[in-house]
Amino acid sequence: MALIEGSGIRPAVPLVDQVAAGIRALAPRAEVRLDEVPAPTRLATHALAFSAEVHDVDRTEIATGRLVLLHEPDGQEAWDGAFRVVTFVRATVEPDVASDPLLPAVGWSWLLEALDGHGLLARAVGGTVTQVSNESFGVLSSQPSNAEVEIRASWTPVVTDDAVADLVEHAQAWVGLLCSAAGLAPLPDGVVALPRQRPGR
Repeated sequence: MALIEGSGIRPAVPLVDQVAAGIRALAPRAEVRLDEVPAPTRLATHALAFSAEVHDVDRTEIATGRLVLLHEPDGQEAWDGAFRVVTFVRATVEPDVASDPLLPAVGWSWLLEALDGHGLLARAVGGTVTQVSNESFGVLSSQPSNAEVEIRASWTPVVTDDAVADLVEHAQAWVGLLCSAAGLAPLPDGVVALPRQRPGR
């Protein structure tokens, strides 16, 4: 970042850029790959976006997700705040689980538990949980059946004076939601994920 000419002072880093740096510094568990992706440009003045993949021990993808943080400095009435978190999670489930009428309620509880587990508060929380089952026929009949659950949600994070730390914590909660949807067992108390070196570094 260039210095302000003649001042010797670096301009302040925009808040959303600080949040993005904080999320990049997260060390999710080994099954999770987290990557920054291009953010939408028309939904708010400032935005960031991350995608994530969860793999099992065989390196098979079992869940994917996307996190978008929107920031409107003057706030938006529909958000009831200046920030909005928008998320999407898709996870593979067993066919009998996908047909369970309780799955949507359980899927929604994963989100609420993820926020609560990090001690986070949110306003205007809303979303949908969808059960998806696919059965192949005809020339595609040899393909295995596929069942998934999709969670789409958004909420307005309640932030303190340390907004950057709070918003990074909301991203951590989203990773927790992704792991719950993927069926990963919680890490035992006192066990933390070790940071992994990114390819090429």
